[in-house]
Amino acid sequence: MLETVQNLMHGAIHMKKTDTVDPTLTEFSQGYQTLGSENRRKALIALATQFGVNRVHIRELIQHYLGLQSDDHAQQSDLDEEGCASALYRMEKNLRHALKPLYITLFERLNAHPGGLKFLVDLRADLNGAIEEENIPLLRSLDSDLKEKLATWLSPAVLELHHITWDDPASLLEKIVAYEAVHPISNLHDLKRRLGAGRRCFGYLHPAIPGEPLIFIEVALMRGLSQSIQEVLWDEPPNAESEATTALFYSISSTQGFSFSV
Repeated sequence: MLETVQNLMHGAIHMKKTDTVDPTLTEFSQGYQTLGSENRRKALIALATQFGVNRVHIRELIQHYLGLQSDDHAQQSDLDEEGCASALYRMEKNLRHALKPLYITLFERLNAHPGGLKFLVDLRADLNGAIEEENIPLLRSLDSDLKEKLATWLSPAVLELHHITWDDPASLLEKIVAYEAVHPISNLHDLKRRLGAGRRCFGYLHPAIPGEPLIFIEVALMRGLSQSIQEVLWDEPPNAESEATTALFYSISSTQGFSFSV
């Protein structure tokens, strides 16, 4: 199965823009998700190794670029000043293109594919796990490039602020329980109290990842500042909201392993 996934990876990257790439992306993402952790790590290493930048080509372009600027080249060339400038601009464009790893194409195509952004978020979680096991430059570079892309695609400008309540779908509430990283939620009664009177929970959702807050915060409406976190978590019954003078932010958690500073 690993070989099949790698072949699909190759196809998804090298398909022309005019080709129908969605079926290949679907097969690739589904195939990848069937892999065990070890084969996922191997697939990520293959992605970083086989679809990075061509350093030999980059070196040749740099040498050519420097040659265009050299005095010797200027004396031998019949190009006028405007022609030289045009040649430099073309070479700079070629350099920018060559410095873009091939796997960026896969990321961009997945981002435009239904369910692809969530897949990329999960892929980065796998990538972070692989780096913990094998901290090599290839994987760090892959992670850095994916991180940069996600920072743009998950920008707060495209996120929606949602007031999370007890009436939200169970699947969303389960994620709040699972990902609360500061003060773990002990049971449903605890969750209901944190979403009830005198309390607020807000999450940022992305249109392409519905029903799954990327990050959420918990707020307590208090009469003045509390002396300890126990007052916030176990204040029962809570202060009447009409008497509250302070909004206390007591927890912020990410469901995807990164913050908005990414």
